[in-house]
Amino acid sequence: MADTAQSNQDLFTCPICLDLLKDPVTILCGHTYCMGCIKDFWGQKDQKGVYSCPQCRQTFAARPVLNKNNIIAELVEQMRKTRIQSAAPAPAAYFSGLEDHVDCDVCTGRKLKAVKSCLDCLVSYCETHLKAHNDVTLGRKHNVVDATGKLQDRICTQHEKPLEIFCRTDQSCVCFLCMVDEHKGHDTVSASAGRKEKQAYLGETQRGFHQRIQDREKELQDLKKAVETLKSSAQTAVEDSERIFSEMIHTIEKRRSEVKDLIRAQEKAEVSQVEGLVMQLEQEIAELKNRDAELEQLSHTEDHIHFLKTFQSVSDPLESKVSSCVHVKQNLSFEAVKKTVFALQRQMETLCQEEFMKMSAAVTEIHVVLPSDPTTREEFLQYACCYFTLDPDTAHRKLHLSEGNRRVERRVDDQSYRDHPDRFEKIVQVLCREGVSGRVYWEVDWSGRVVFIAVSYKSIIRKGERNDCGFGCNAQSWRLELTSSSSSFWHDNKETKLPLVTSSRIGVYVDHRAGILALYSISDTMTLLHRVQTTFNQKLYPGFAFGSESSVKLL
Repeated sequence: MADTAQSNQDLFTCPICLDLLKDPVTILCGHTYCMGCIKDFWGQKDQKGVYSCPQCRQTFAARPVLNKNNIIAELVEQMRKTRIQSAAPAPAAYFSGLEDHVDCDVCTGRKLKAVKSCLDCLVSYCETHLKAHNDVTLGRKHNVVDATGKLQDRICTQHEKPLEIFCRTDQSCVCFLCMVDEHKGHDTVSASAGRKEKQAYLGETQRGFHQRIQDREKELQDLKKAVETLKSSAQTAVEDSERIFSEMIHTIEKRRSEVKDLIRAQEKAEVSQVEGLVMQLEQEIAELKNRDAELEQLSHTEDHIHFLKTFQSVSDPLESKVSSCVHVKQNLSFEAVKKTVFALQRQMETLCQEEFMKMSAAVTEIHVVLPSDPTTREEFLQYACCYFTLDPDTAHRKLHLSEGNRRVERRVDDQSYRDHPDRFEKIVQVLCREGVSGRVYWEVDWSGRVVFIAVSYKSIIRKGERNDCGFGCNAQSWRLELTSSSSSFWHDNKETKLPLVTSSRIGVYVDHRAGILALYSISDTMTLLHRVQTTFNQKLYPGFAFGSESSVKLL
């Protein structure tokens, strides 16, 4: 039975997907298809109420009931196993183990390293299973590339079909069911044709990148040179200022010593003079006391002759070596010197403070890079960010996301989002997945009755009322409110009235480190609507909120 299956492998190929049958079903005319393929085929014809065979075109009045053809299913499975078992086992060197290796999707148990991935089957194969795949698909050209672990990126998340079509209108890759559903009437081409069109811009884009790389490399070298110059200049300034201050300190020390010596010299001279007078006065006092004692003794003698002879010599005046009158100055003090030194201190402090302020201003004037905001749209576009995508896990259920989660509109009916703790439950708004922590600029197109263009911390409350989680109604978010009749800016529930914005395009500029948020109206000119200077202590995430019949598209 297995031999029959191998020799007639075309019998087990689905005419719709041109691959090995999966869950084979045989319809009334006798032709066999994958159950999923024939269901999808008939699903496109439901509006007509007629069901036909894709091969023989036989029609059926009622939609046939599909039951799995167990015999053909068993033949297909045996053929698959036979092909795999007949292949030689892979050496141990081919087993997957490194993080950058892609596992074979077919291996069971210990996974071998995949060597190729089939973009038609969306399966990665090791060498053994690749041979089996090639044998099964013999005669049908499948697109096989080097092994990649991103095959799911090639599947439509809505229809689980391969992305084979490029929609020029929305600039996105879609499957063939998207082409007849959401993208019906759009300008679409095959993925290869879309690639060919984009390829024409590749060279120009690369040249732009190369030029920008050269410019940035020159700026890098200039910055490094400037930093080295700054370091050298700073070191020289430090050494010079240290030397000058040391000389100033030495001068002050010298003057301090001179004042001290002057005071001590004056003290010594005056003390020396006074000490001479003191000695003379002490000697004179001693002599006077001796004369007084002799006179006292003479007054008591009874020998008149002795008294008369002695009295003349003892009573003669004593010659004084000291001026008859010594004037002594009271309250002697060097207080005047102290006051003069204190006045000098105050003058020096005032002078130093004034000069230090001049020095400080001169130091802070030194900038390696002059801080300046962009002024023209071309300068803003140097910081343009194109990677923002809306986060479905935060979107209110009235919001519909499309175009690769870069467009959002408010609808009447609830969308079928899964439950998630990050979802806004009461306020009709949504956040982007990506945050901002540097200099970034982006633009959006808006339309409708009421649109809020906002930035917010990720920590904003999701389940609360207006003031808790509404953009602009708390300290965690900032918003530009646009309506057909008014415009305003909101933060922490405080409103700033703005001139009416008539442009449908808004530019948003954030310099996170500098704490700058600026909003611009974009038309033929670029007009500043509002500018915020603050301090951001978390990453900022772009966000949007809506009134009825309103939408926003990230550009």
